[in-house]
This record gives sequence, structure tokens and C-alpha cells, in this order.
Amino acid sequence: MIVFDHEDRENDRENVGVSLRQRQILTIVQRQGYATVEALAAEFQVSTQSVRRDIIRLDTLGLLQRFHGGVGVLDAPVRLGYEQKLTVAISAKDRIAQATVALLPPGQAIYLDYGTTCEAVARALRGRDDVRVVTASLAVAQALTGAHTVPGFEPVMLGGQLRGAEGAALGELTLSALAQFRFDVAVLGCSGFDSDGAPTDFDLDKIAVKRMALVQARAGMIVADASKFPRLALARLAPLTSLHRLVTDAAPPVDLAQAFRQAGLSIVVAD
Repeated sequence: MIVFDHEDRENDRENVGVSLRQRQILTIVQRQGYATVEALAAEFQVSTQSVRRDIIRLDTLGLLQRFHGGVGVLDAPVRLGYEQKLTVAISAKDRIAQATVALLPPGQAIYLDYGTTCEAVARALRGRDDVRVVTASLAVAQALTGAHTVPGFEPVMLGGQLRGAEGAALGELTLSALAQFRFDVAVLGCSGFDSDGAPTDFDLDKIAVKRMALVQARAGMIVADASKFPRLALARLAPLTSLHRLVTDAAPPVDLAQAFRQAGLSIVVAD
């Protein structure tokens, strides 16, 4: 027997559209890209069963996409372009960036990857002059060298064939240059996760550079907002055993969290 609480009787209006709470859930997920059932239940101070019914309703109407343990925006039929990515989960990426920078001790050599989350990390690093940063992304390099850059902070931009709106350096020249460096940590972005928790991405040329950066680093860190949890991209970036930390903006779904723990991956959820 299903017991409906008072709020459900007030809000559950399947025959006349969506309830106020369902509209608020829609707003939250569109802003963040993804939300767990537990986080939404805490936000609205209702049971997880109530939230699941809301999610089922929104999924049925084709407004959001239901996943195990949470709900996300509808998957686009093609991967997002760079300009679109700049508008997704902006606040989440900024929080991830601040948390990431706080985890980077003075004196470290850092590889900073392609992608809008890594660009946010770059902006957060501009106040530091106690780390060395290498990147293969022109957009990241430009973010590292903005107006508020501290004197003496001199990031390194790798050479190579530039591609795309972000100016991603790729190819043999990039890999050859990258092989000359040794890093304390490689900070990498991704486009999604496989069922066993391994990060995935779309661009095979970028994956080659990411893998090389991991080989040259003592530790690997993934930075990804929660909208990436339910998504699966074209190819696996690296096994979880080659990574030591994930920095994100919300707790992962239960199945992914279990895979992360089994692999010994440390999870940092940014405030």
C-alpha cells in the first residue's frame, strides 16, 4: 500500500500539468544538470518516495530524464558544442574549481586539462604564484593569464595543432612536448562515466593527451559536475585505478559511489 502525505495530495496534479514542487525540481535540474533523489528530498523536506513520484511524472512528460538514484536533463542527440558547454552548470563548476584549488599544495607541478570545468579551475588559480601549471588548451591558458594574475605566475602552453573554439592543442607535437614534463597531479575533465565508474570522453585525440598526462603524473584527479554522472561518452579515458580523486558538486548516485569506493577513489563534494 502506498501512503500519500499531505504535501503529495496538495502537489500531485497529474491530470492538470505539473505541481509547484515539480516545477521547482525542473528548475534545479536545468540549472545543475543533475540532482540525486536524496538531495531533492532534503531540499524540499519530503520523503524520497515523494521525490521519486515527482521525477516519474517529469520523465513521463518528457521534461527530464530519470536515472538510477537521480534525475538529469534530457540527453541531447549530439554532444554539446563548446559555446553550449559554457552555459551549463556555471555555479557548480565554480564551486568545483574552488575546491580543487584548495587541494593543490604549494610547490606542485600541475597539468590542467581541456574543458570548461578546467577553465574554471584556471580562473581560480590566478591568485596563486606557488604552483607551476602546464596546459594543452588555449582557453585554459587564457583563463590562467587574466587581469588578476599574480606577478611571477607563468603557466606553460604546450604546442601542437589547434582545433575547435577552445583552441585544443592535439597531435604528435603535443604528445612529444608533454612527455618532457613530470607532474605532481594531472587535473582532468571528462564527459561522462562508464557503469564501473571509469571516466569517459568523446574525442579520441584529446583522450590520447589525457592519458599521456596521467602517465607523466604521480596522481590523477577528475573534475566533473554531477550532470556527467548519468552520461556515457564514446571511449574510456582511464581505469579508476589510475586516478586518486574526484571533485564534484553533488554526491554521486549509489552505484557509481560504490564503484568509486571499491577503486579507492577519494570523492570531494564542493560546498
